Amino acid sequence: MTTVYVSIDMEGVAGVATLQQVWRGSDDYPLSRLLMTGEANAAVAGAFDGGATSVVVNDSHGDMANLLAEDLDPRAELLIGTPKPWSMMQGFGSDADVALFVAYHARAGTEAAVLDHTYSGRLLYDVRVNGESWTEAELNAAVAGSYGVPVGLVTGDDKACAQAAERIKGIRSVVVKQAFGRGVARSVHPSAAREAIRIGAAEAVAAATRGELEPFVPDAPFALEADLVNTSATDLCAMVPGVERIGARTVRFDTDDFLAAFRCLLTWTYVGASEAPRYAGT
Repeated sequence: MTTVYVSIDMEGVAGVATLQQVWRGSDDYPLSRLLMTGEANAAVAGAFDGGATSVVVNDSHGDMANLLAEDLDPRAELLIGTPKPWSMMQGFGSDADVALFVAYHARAGTEAAVLDHTYSGRLLYDVRVNGESWTEAELNAAVAGSYGVPVGLVTGDDKACAQAAERIKGIRSVVVKQAFGRGVARSVHPSAAREAIRIGAAEAVAAATRGELEPFVPDAPFALEADLVNTSATDLCAMVPGVERIGARTVRFDTDDFLAAFRCLLTWTYVGASEAPRYAGT
């Protein structure tokens, strides 16, 4: 029995480059939902090709209700909706054998990366673990590692894939577009991206089945820091128990338990959201 967990975002989908494409309510959003669902299906198909016996897909973008359930591969189960207490890793646990991260993006502040941010583009300017900036892929991989589960695949633009490979050893990557700016990319055709994702997912699952992948388990203790968009949001995030305000717009949480750090980060995103500015049109 091989259980595969797929966490899929939207910014890293082939053919997606602009903020308008990933906003609910924009003219471009319905097509992005179709493209995202297509890449989810490619990962599911590849997972089964690689030996999976069950696949769970977690819709991990925005309000987390983007994937078209009727169009999703019927062999997969879908985690959809918001708020998810564990966000992009909702429902994850030690029952999974490998995780696949599809359509991910680079961390906040990455030059020439499509729609770069870390968990909340409106709220968080930077997220650091022990003084080093981390991506969503690294944060989520450390959650998986807390359960002893490896991450086998990341897909997205060239910057997202390169950053994931810096710390997550042995991870396979599928670059579906070259980023030239926050809203500029040269993308392969969606059909080509889907085929590459299918192959990458199959290879990752097969490698996990053979025991060739290692979980990402960073060394404790963990000093989690975040730079926030304004002082009002920082006022609220600093109210979270155990959090220290170390600057006008910076908060910190110290722990030996990475899952506790991750819960704290997600709490900051929910608590501080009310004071984060809205994008025009949202």
